[in-house]
Amino acid sequence: MVFLSPALWIRTRKTDRFWRKWEVLKNARHFRGRKNRCYTLAVRVVRKAWFYSTKARALRKSDMRTLWITRLTAAALEHRIKYHNFISGLYKCQVELNRKVLADMAIYEPKTFKSLAALAKRRGEEGLVAATEGKEPEGIFSRYVPYSER
Repeated sequence: MVFLSPALWIRTRKTDRFWRKWEVLKNARHFRGRKNRCYTLAVRVVRKAWFYSTKARALRKSDMRTLWITRLTAAALEHRIKYHNFISGLYKCQVELNRKVLADMAIYEPKTFKSLAALAKRRGEEGLVAATEGKEPEGIFSRYVPYSER
């Protein structure tokens, strides 16, 4: 379509206003009262809802991490080891599982989690010297390969 003058171009944009309003009102349908029918009220409420949803995406990440840490704390205490000692013991043993996987493992695979807790507990008892030497904790078998042999 060719526009010969600015006036003709403006006349063709009339439907844009309708669809912009319709999009905002579509997002406001679930609100109560006039907020879901009146465009001027709906614009404010929809914009605020979008702002809150953007903020909530960041909050959800921290909330989930807090939940995983709480679950790990409870599961580690069942095996008589503190959360901090459990995480640092796994770190020293070079177990690279994140908190989400460990929390799921504590719930759905308790025997595997028990062996990880035993590994971390033994590493904590033997201390950092054994960890730097690359020795495996006594009585625990794993696929750990020291850096010198890689």
